[in-house]
Amino acid sequence: MSKKYLDLLAEKYGSEEEVVTEIINLEAILNLPKGTEHFVSDLHGEYQAFQHVLRNGSGKVKEKIRDIFKDELSEQDISELATLIYYPEEKLKLIKGTFTNDEELTEWYKTIIVRMLELIPYASSKYTRTKLRKALPSQFVFLIEELLYKTDRYTNKTDYYSSIMEQIITLRQSDKLIAGLAYTIQRLVVDHLHVVGDIYDRGPEPDKIMDTLIDYHSLDIQWGNHDVLWIGAYAGSKVCLANILRICARYANLDIIEDAYGINLRPLLSLAEKYYGDNPAFRPKLQGDERLTEQEQLQIAKIHQAIAMIQFKLESPIIKRRDCFNMDGRLLLDKIDYEREEIYLKGKTYPLENPCFQTIDPEDPARLLEEEQQVIDKLLFSIQHSEKLTRHMKFLMKKGNLYLKYNGNLLIHGCIPLDEDGNMETMTIEGQTYGGRDLLDLFEEKLRYSFAHPEETDDLATDMVWYLWTGEYSSLFGKREMTTFERYFISDKATHKEEKNPYYYLRENEEVCRKMLEDFDLDPDQGHIINGHTPVKEIEGENPVKAGGKMVVIDGGFSKAYQSTTGIAGYTLLFNSFGMQLVAHQKFSSREEVLKDGIDVLSVRRLVDKEMERKLVRETNIGSEIQSQIDTLRYLLEERYMK
Repeated sequence: MSKKYLDLLAEKYGSEEEVVTEIINLEAILNLPKGTEHFVSDLHGEYQAFQHVLRNGSGKVKEKIRDIFKDELSEQDISELATLIYYPEEKLKLIKGTFTNDEELTEWYKTIIVRMLELIPYASSKYTRTKLRKALPSQFVFLIEELLYKTDRYTNKTDYYSSIMEQIITLRQSDKLIAGLAYTIQRLVVDHLHVVGDIYDRGPEPDKIMDTLIDYHSLDIQWGNHDVLWIGAYAGSKVCLANILRICARYANLDIIEDAYGINLRPLLSLAEKYYGDNPAFRPKLQGDERLTEQEQLQIAKIHQAIAMIQFKLESPIIKRRDCFNMDGRLLLDKIDYEREEIYLKGKTYPLENPCFQTIDPEDPARLLEEEQQVIDKLLFSIQHSEKLTRHMKFLMKKGNLYLKYNGNLLIHGCIPLDEDGNMETMTIEGQTYGGRDLLDLFEEKLRYSFAHPEETDDLATDMVWYLWTGEYSSLFGKREMTTFERYFISDKATHKEEKNPYYYLRENEEVCRKMLEDFDLDPDQGHIINGHTPVKEIEGENPVKAGGKMVVIDGGFSKAYQSTTGIAGYTLLFNSFGMQLVAHQKFSSREEVLKDGIDVLSVRRLVDKEMERKLVRETNIGSEIQSQIDTLRYLLEERYMK
């Protein structure tokens, strides 16, 4: 170890006693039970539903309340307290309105504060006091610690503790304290959050989800195919940009682009108004009780057509310059007979429904009009200069990966491309063949390069970000081809089918899953693969726990667009020191309903795996980091203080 590094350590730990104290502290932490991990996936812009799941810890908050107060409180009272912890500010307003005098309210304040102070030690029982202190509301740390650790064995401090409580209420700090305690409890029940992909697209508020994640105390992200589209757009891929705009138009979420990220869509609208009219295939898909005026729907339909045609044009040159993508079959604009409005596809001729080819030159179908080129250039400039989007994309890159090995498990949004025999499918790029983990590592390397060099817009790295969205061997797409064009223009639904990679039926096979874990240097006896991406159709009896428990799929449909086919509103996964539990969620209607009726959107819990022995911090990723710190400190102790 270099002398300079030892010098820096010695500055931080200036005496033998300080080094020894830190070693003792870290060694003790290794023997604590591991914290609770919370896995969520496929949020798809559904901020309100995600917020609720985050606030209730997939049921962990209510579980802690029930453990402590099951003999003292009714089920209704437990639900009331849980709702207060989920949404303290809103619930306080409702509760305070039920009291007729200040004396009753004062007694209620005292009761609730005492109950919350009882909950905090239980929720933090696996943590050090230092970690708990960091979770407490900063403005009340001193007061809370005095009340948490109070001892009145000799009755000398009875009046002291009573005065603290009385003054909190008299000085009208009760609401702030209760809110602070509520958020502390939320934070304590979950030690670390895993977001297994797809924050963006379909739902209306992905930007708010990103703001929440940026403020979250501990998390990681495994990129989903929709997240990579947004990263690609920011990194300079015009075809990725066209895709995100098309999807926002399709689901009537253009407000995300204009209002949330401040991107001016006026040039695109002007182009759309000039060339396109109404088209039923491009009317926006409205969810639930969502309503738009006829004029709004018509305007979106025009924008939708304009950006879709730009997208199809932009795909062609990438396919032609990248033989390794093996996507010649997707050069669909070249296969159209524009006079007859027919397309020759895979040996058959199909009539084209709802065509909108006004801007296409049949002699050169992929050529952008000068106006189209100007529009996409302006949009790219705006995307790359949006302060808010820049902050969100940088955070996605900082906290994100294509896959993650964490505490013995493999977290991956989509798939590991396999052939029919369960072998890793390979892809040859620049003369070298990649498969399995090596292929995923290459994809991530290219994505990071593209993000770091946004000025390079037509290079292999940027093209590969788009390939991750739509390519046959992409670990995020997992299908042989994306049939977006066919869904718009061909009525024969046989052409809409997207054949899945064999991974999606082979993941039911335990031996295949064990083999994949081994490829990522994980213990197949202890490890699990945790997947998102493909909604689990619980309504049809599909089981999210597969391959004898080696595979857990947690995309059950946060997105409202999926809920009619899944029958539920998503799965989440909890992994504490005792093992794993899968939680199914019912459809989330509104925060107001939770506040009014105390209804939680939780359903059954299924045991995925149970630890034979309680898992300790020393057996985790964090434990490995702590052990490395201990080794370094022991070296410092020997070299500087014991020689």
